[in-house]
Amino acid sequence: DVQLVESGGASVQAGDSLTLTCVASGQTYSSFCMGWFREVPGKELEGVATIYNGATVYADSVKGRLTISREGASLYLQMNNLQPEDTARYYCAAYAARDGSVCEYKIHTGQTDYTYWGQGTQVTVS
Repeated sequence: DVQLVESGGASVQAGDSLTLTCVASGQTYSSFCMGWFREVPGKELEGVATIYNGATVYADSVKGRLTISREGASLYLQMNNLQPEDTARYYCAAYAARDGSVCEYKIHTGQTDYTYWGQGTQVTVS
């Protein structure tokens, strides 16, 4: 199993920047899609970014403002120029995959069936 713990969520002003962190533990995750998702009450869960062996893929809605990165057991989401529409609960998730094309396919088709999930961290932009 993989355990994921997010942190870094906060209440910020429009235009601010914020970095979310996800620390992974448990099973080796070198061949996992690692992704960030966000959920707004009443709306569908949205995949915003994924990374696999250093290759990154972003949802069109966040390109240019969000940056996903990974260092060791930690996954990061750097968010710049935050807007009220970025208000959501952000989740870190992991999915075992043979290659990065699976990760890219999932984010572009809106698939959110990742295997392991963190508890989420709230970002509020006003």
